[in-house]
Amino acid sequence: MVARITIDEQNFIKNAKNVIKDNKVMAVVKNDAYHFGLEFAVKSFIQAGIQSFSTTSLHEAVRIREIDKQVNIFLMNPSIEFETLKAHNIAMTLPSLTFYHEHLEDLAGVKLHLELENLLHRSGLKDQDEMLQVLKHNENLPIAEQAIIEGIWTHFGYADEFGGDEYETERQAWIDCLSFILDHGYAFKFIHAQNSASYVREDGLFNQHTHARLGIILYGSRPYSTLPTTLTEQNFTVTANVIQVRPIKKGETCGYSFQYTADKDCNIAVVDIGYGDGILKTRAKHDALINQKRYPIRGLMMSHMFVEVDDTIQSGDQVVMYSNDIRIDEFTFKGVGANSEQISALNHHSLIKEIR
Repeated sequence: MVARITIDEQNFIKNAKNVIKDNKVMAVVKNDAYHFGLEFAVKSFIQAGIQSFSTTSLHEAVRIREIDKQVNIFLMNPSIEFETLKAHNIAMTLPSLTFYHEHLEDLAGVKLHLELENLLHRSGLKDQDEMLQVLKHNENLPIAEQAIIEGIWTHFGYADEFGGDEYETERQAWIDCLSFILDHGYAFKFIHAQNSASYVREDGLFNQHTHARLGIILYGSRPYSTLPTTLTEQNFTVTANVIQVRPIKKGETCGYSFQYTADKDCNIAVVDIGYGDGILKTRAKHDALINQKRYPIRGLMMSHMFVEVDDTIQSGDQVVMYSNDIRIDEFTFKGVGANSEQISALNHHSLIKEIR
């Protein structure tokens, strides 16, 4: 008996098709494609019709190019390995005006996407004036010394927030900036801003945009809680096994440091999964699915978990931590980390990974 993660390949592809509909999408495959496996995700998304990919790691960008020679690749973090970028036909963000001037000579022939900093303040040019400054300076260089500015983008850090007006603020700042640049006669092969939450809130692509840049929704999790579960299907399961069932008396404890003290006589199932397998500790505040019934988790250790069960549960029964019936996003909206936090935390070295 070994805990495992199982991915349904055909349903994974089908779900991506249902999400993108007729829109052009840039799939975010950073951090080993949210830990699904870069090669698996890229090949699956290509089958779903996606031809553009983004990541934060140049190493991963090069791996994507090795997987497919034709797809578009965008590096969301800056790199000074300019020859590698050109050799593998990888576009890169322009993170600041300072970076542009410091590396002006080396940027010749490098594909760039101009980034607007916006409210996230993580990276990017500060405003439309800095963008225009770069565009004008670059086009006045001799052709052989010019960067290839093929894209313009931003990131919405508040698209999944509904308690204030931050999303409307960052959205409008971006639309104003983009309109300003386009009104000055510049055109781009790639115009992308929308993440999963914005894409759903706007019911598709913004006008004048070429791509939505989608992450978590392609992997089967809703970006915010008011959305129906039918929007995106979780096409993987995380399962473990009941090793044994032990009776404990009222007042007895189980787990390290008195994790659980029984308030009545009960049965505790010992399960072969824990936080060492990537299950977030806050997940232990909730329940697990055994034989199509939910039972409360009473303790989580590195390699084991305690679940309070009834007399129907026995050794060898399968324990479902996550599936489309007990989804990661259900627990995300109860405070168990973020969708991407739990997905990327899963330990694919200790769990048996199966792709069906």
